[in-house]
Amino acid sequence: MTPTRILVVDDAVVVRRLVSQVLDAEPDLAVAGTAPNGRIALAKIPQVNPDLITLDVEMPEMDGIETLEAIRRDHPRLPVIMFSTLTERGAATTLDALLKGANDYVTKPANVGSIGEAIARVREQLVPKIRALCPSPPQPSAPVQPARVRAPVRRAGGPAPRIEAVGIGVSTGGPNALDELLPALPADLGVPVYIAQHMPPMFTRLLAERLDARSGLAVSEAVDGAPVDAGDAVVAPGDHHLEVRRRGAEVLQHVHQGPRENSCRPSVDVLFRSLATVYGGGVLGVVLTGMGADGLRGSERIVDAGGRVVVQDQASSVVWGMPGAVAAAGLADAVLPLSALAQEIGDRVQRSRAATRPVPAP
Repeated sequence: MTPTRILVVDDAVVVRRLVSQVLDAEPDLAVAGTAPNGRIALAKIPQVNPDLITLDVEMPEMDGIETLEAIRRDHPRLPVIMFSTLTERGAATTLDALLKGANDYVTKPANVGSIGEAIARVREQLVPKIRALCPSPPQPSAPVQPARVRAPVRRAGGPAPRIEAVGIGVSTGGPNALDELLPALPADLGVPVYIAQHMPPMFTRLLAERLDARSGLAVSEAVDGAPVDAGDAVVAPGDHHLEVRRRGAEVLQHVHQGPRENSCRPSVDVLFRSLATVYGGGVLGVVLTGMGADGLRGSERIVDAGGRVVVQDQASSVVWGMPGAVAAAGLADAVLPLSALAQEIGDRVQRSRAATRPVPAP
C-alpha cells in the first residue's frame, strides 16, 4: 500500500518535528517534506507532489491565508488541513481559511503536561482527518443508495405531522456548508433551527456571528435556559451538548457537558434525540458533510418518532461519512446536493403547514 504523502508547513521547528513524528509513526502515512513558510511550501509542492498539506495559520513572509489562496488557485483539489492556535485570533483566521477552501483544521495542543501528551493530542485530531480526506483505497465515486426508507408514523386518518423544528448535524466541511445553506433558507421559515457542528469553544461563537450576519434567520450560539422562537437558529457551543426542554408552551435550550458521544461534544445524536423527545414527529433532521457516523442513532430516533431526515449527497460533501451512514441505513427520506437542501427544507416546512391547516367551515 502506497502511504499518503503529507507536506508539513509551519514556521515553528518544534511543531514541524512533532507533526512529522506523529505522521511517520503511522504505516499508511509519510512526511513528503516540510516548509517553514508559505513561499517555500509553494515551491515544494511540485517537487514532493504531496497528497495533502498541513498548513499553519500564522507564519512570516507568507501566512496561511495567502498560501491557501495560492494553493487553491494552482492546486484546487489538493486537500489542506489548517493548523491553528486555540485563540480568538486563531479561530477567526481558521474560519476565514475554511470559507476560502481549506478542507478541515486541527488546533495546536496548549497547556499540556508533556511532549507525549502533545503528540497524543495531535495524533487523535490529525490522523483520522487525513485518512478521511485521503482514503485508501479511495471511496467509490457512485453514491450509496438508501436500502430502505421507513414510513412516517401518523395518527390514523390524520395528516403527516406538522414540522415544528429543523435539526442540522455537520462536521468536516461544515462551516462552508452552513455558510451556503443558512443564508438560502427563507427568513420566514417559521420554525426554529438547531445546529450541532463539531467545533471547539470560541470557534462556534464566531461561526454563529458570521452566519447571523449573512442569514435572514437570527443565528446565535446556544445559551442554557434561553427560550427558542420561530426564526431562531442556535448553534451548540464548542465542547458542550445542546438539547431542548419544554416548559409549558416554551421550548428552552439546555447546554451541558455530559459525556462525549461518538467522541464528540457537541454530538448530533444528543441533539437529535432531544428534538425527537420534545417535538415528536414534528422534526426534520438534516445531516450534512462530516466524518464518522454521529447523527445515525439520532436519525433513527427522529424517524421512529414519525419525523423525517434528509442528507447531503456524496458528490457535494467534503467527507460522506455522517450523511452516508444515515443513507446506507435507509433512514434518509432524500439524498440531495447541498445546493438543493435549502429549497427542500423550505418546501417541506411550507407543505407541512398547508397539510395541517384547519379547513374553514362552509
